[in-house]
Amino acid sequence: QVQLVESGGGLVQPGGSLRLSCAASGSIFSINERGWYRQAPGKQREVVARISVGGTNNYADSVKGRFTISRDNAKNTVFLQMTSLKPEDTAVYYCNLRNYDGGRRSWYNYWGQGTQVTVSS
Repeated sequence: QVQLVESGGGLVQPGGSLRLSCAASGSIFSINERGWYRQAPGKQREVVARISVGGTNNYADSVKGRFTISRDNAKNTVFLQMTSLKPEDTAVYYCNLRNYDGGRRSWYNYWGQGTQVTVSS
C-alpha cells in the first residue's frame, strides 16, 4: 500500500503563487509516475501535470508556462510550483502516484486526500 500526504494549499490572490507538496510512503516501486490533478466544483477531475521517475514531465495546456512539477526521489516527494494563478485555477488538487509492477505488468493508482486551492481577490 501507498500513502500520500499533500500540503501547501490555501487562499491566494490572482497573480500570486503557491507551492504544493506531496509526500509518499509505503510500497513505492522503482518505476513510478507522479502527478497532480484537480477538480473544480461541477467539473470532472483533470490532469494538471505529470512527471516520470526520470524527470520527464508534461502539463495541461491551461497551466503551461505557469506551473512547474518536480520531484525529489530520495524523499519520495513531488512538488507543484504554481505561479501567475488565476481564479479558474481554483479547485481541489489531488496528488497521484502510479506504481508499475513489472511482474504483473500492471500499473496501480494511488491518490492523496486533496488540498483546496482558492484564487480570489
